[in-house]
Amino acid sequence: MPKIVTPLTDTQIKNAKPKEKSYKLADGGGLYLEVMPTGSKLWRMKFKQASGNESRLAFGNYPETSLVDARKKRTEARKLLSDGIDPGQAKRDEKHTKAFAAANTFEAVAGQWLMKTAAIRSESTQVKVTAWLENDVFPSIGGKPISTIGPRDVLAAVQKMEARGAIDSAHRVKQLCGQIFRYAVAMGSAERDVTADLKGALSTAPKSNYAAITEPKKVGELMRAINDYAGHPYATAALKLSPLVFVRPGELRAAEWVEIDLEAAEWRIPGRKMKMKIDHLVPLSAQAVEILRSVQLLTGHGKYVFPSIRTGEQCMSENTINAALRGLGYSKEVMTAHGFRAMARTIMDEVLSERVDLIEHQLAHAVKDPNGRAYNRTAHLPARREMMQRWADYLDSLARGNVIAGNFGQAA
Repeated sequence: MPKIVTPLTDTQIKNAKPKEKSYKLADGGGLYLEVMPTGSKLWRMKFKQASGNESRLAFGNYPETSLVDARKKRTEARKLLSDGIDPGQAKRDEKHTKAFAAANTFEAVAGQWLMKTAAIRSESTQVKVTAWLENDVFPSIGGKPISTIGPRDVLAAVQKMEARGAIDSAHRVKQLCGQIFRYAVAMGSAERDVTADLKGALSTAPKSNYAAITEPKKVGELMRAINDYAGHPYATAALKLSPLVFVRPGELRAAEWVEIDLEAAEWRIPGRKMKMKIDHLVPLSAQAVEILRSVQLLTGHGKYVFPSIRTGEQCMSENTINAALRGLGYSKEVMTAHGFRAMARTIMDEVLSERVDLIEHQLAHAVKDPNGRAYNRTAHLPARREMMQRWADYLDSLARGNVIAGNFGQAA
């Protein structure tokens, strides 16, 4: 007959004294307490693996693990055995999972993602993204295993930004978190991108367009003011070039001489500097080349076409062109550095009737061919070169007071 085991009591366990050799007090179902010569009392459970071999589980020390707790762990282990699962392996797997989760916190994964993707961002953008994460995300969820973070955790973090009025930044940070979660999914440290559940959860930021002058007569007045501007030579050249190339202000101020071929009249901006991360080619009109040749005498020995007025070692400040416009009497509600893009887009389309796809391509917007493929940077280059020259000639005409569009050499 099988040996009948009387369940242990707390009194028995408390009164169990150490002996010269360790001994066991059985509780039944494989659970027992092993009393060590040192006085330690260790919970153990013996069980048979599927192979028939006997194995042991450790449930902790008494009294840290009470009799009730030890019996709960025995019940859980026997449930696993009845399901054909080795409780020893299950315990090792759980330990590994916890260790993996602890090593894959949101902050740790975000750090990996920042390094992996750094090449596709400009240095200034990398700094901004890192600051957003460190200041607005990590304090809330940085220390949590990314696999345990839910949609509401992310929402709580970005809603703090929303509450202080940084609505646009809150949306961008939510998008950043989504990219980090998708990276985590690819690396096996998260199951899904939980930010997908947050669609519509944030306030919609009021849409604000950059102020721009788009009426030809007023553009003529602006061009005359620019031509008469007599500020710092670097700022003057950058201001005069802005309407001719209508790139984004950050792309203009970070222009490097190595990117510009004055003989070929081309400026090739590498994708790492572009918003769309695609190389961009800007055909230079004769007027643009003339401006660049004049500034080359001043800055051609250095890296940047428009170096910082203060140090000369970094590129021009992002406020320089806007400050020049303010000096000319144009407030931020009337004209901005970014507004030269809207000025060109509107007038080239509505007044000069240039091809919209060429305008969009020159603005470095996403343009696709009839088969849905993105054009490369040299697509329609001859036509774009002619368009850019017509635009420069038209601006000269406006500066002279002529507001009639004309065709400026454009084929009928």
